[in-house]
Amino acid sequence: MHKVLVSACLLGQPVRYDGRASGHPDTLQAWQAQGRVVPLCPEVAGGLPTPRPPAEIPGGQGRAVLDGDARVVTVAGEDVSAQFVAGAQIALALVRRHGIRIAVLKSGSPSCGNQQTYDGTFSGTKVAGEGVTTALLRGDGVLVFSELELEAAAQALAALDA
Repeated sequence: MHKVLVSACLLGQPVRYDGRASGHPDTLQAWQAQGRVVPLCPEVAGGLPTPRPPAEIPGGQGRAVLDGDARVVTVAGEDVSAQFVAGAQIALALVRRHGIRIAVLKSGSPSCGNQQTYDGTFSGTKVAGEGVTTALLRGDGVLVFSELELEAAAQALAALDA
C-alpha cells in the first residue's frame, strides 16, 4: 500500500499562516483511515510559527527560490526563504523515507501550490507557478496534486497500487 504526503492543513490541523485549517476532504479522511497519509506542514516543519504573517514569492516560482534566484517574503518584507527551503527538504526526506510518489498539497500556497501561487504583491493576484516544496518534490519525481485534484490523485494512487 503506497503512502501519500498530505498538507497538514488539509487534514484539519490548524497550521495555516492564519492559524486555521483548510478543510478535511472525504478522500483524504479515507486515506488517513487506511494508514496511507503522511501529514506535513512544510512551513511549520521549517521553523515558522502558527499563526505567521502571510508570505509570497515575487514572481511565484518556487524553483527560483531553491536556485537562489528569488526569495519568499512576508507582507512586512521579511525574508523567510530559509524556513521554506528547510521545510521543503524535510518533505523530501519524508517522501524518500516512506517511498512516497504522490503528494496532495494546498493549492496556492508558497510552499505547496502546484499550479498557481500568489505573485508577491500581496494583492490576491495569482500567477502560474509552484511553491517551494512542490518544486523540490517534483524534481525528485513526485506527482503533486492539490485538494482541487483529488480524483486525479486517487487515479494515480490506484495505478501505483495496481
